[in-house]
Amino acid sequence: MIRAQLLTPDAGSLSTFLTTHTRTRDCLIQVAGLAEVTYHGRAASTAEVGAYLVMIKRDGSLQIHAPTGIKPMNWQPRTDELSACVEHGHCVLHASRRSPEELVRVTFLHPHLALALDLYEEASFTLSGSEKQMQDALARHPELIEPGLTVLDRELLIDSGGIDLYARDAQGRSVVVELKRGRATQDAVSQLGRYVATVQKSGVHTVRGILAAPSITAPALKELRARGLEFREIGAWPEAPAPAALPSLFD
Repeated sequence: MIRAQLLTPDAGSLSTFLTTHTRTRDCLIQVAGLAEVTYHGRAASTAEVGAYLVMIKRDGSLQIHAPTGIKPMNWQPRTDELSACVEHGHCVLHASRRSPEELVRVTFLHPHLALALDLYEEASFTLSGSEKQMQDALARHPELIEPGLTVLDRELLIDSGGIDLYARDAQGRSVVVELKRGRATQDAVSQLGRYVATVQKSGVHTVRGILAAPSITAPALKELRARGLEFREIGAWPEAPAPAALPSLFD
């Protein structure tokens, strides 16, 4: 499972390690240590210097975890380019995407461990609960799909079918969200593509398409990217709030 491992690597060794293993995109990469993280895109932000776990998955997605909490502090759901170099004596990782234009820059100040792991998807994963429950939960918590997302409609009927969630992102752009409880396939990508095209034909010029599922097949991910669509991994969702108790005859 462990393809390669570096303990307390220097800047040059870590840069070579990251360049080698991000180029193949066939393994899971983890780097733990003291780092500084900056983000440029919809807004600009800088995380304080701290101990972080940086994770790069086979699909090029990037997650940066702090020592506590279940959600990553920063992430890129899809990267178009990953590169590493040495700047001022430190290894610097750049993760960028073109649409929307975003850049995450990680400066490793004192890396303690770098791992390249061989992990392969052999079995599919299906979320418990119905697709209706999934839709209800994500309509209540659209931030699980993307921070700043606002759901405008559910099961919106259009000429090519029914859109699971029709939303607006933080920049005011229309977003079509297609939900799948199991591993998403090329059929789901085609379905999402038809919905996005139909909405565009209605006069909405800027329309994003997001496929939300627990996982996606490699051919489907390739087609998704070729169409300019996006994938969001949904591992679980919050339970619905319990209904309010009805007053009894004696209340």
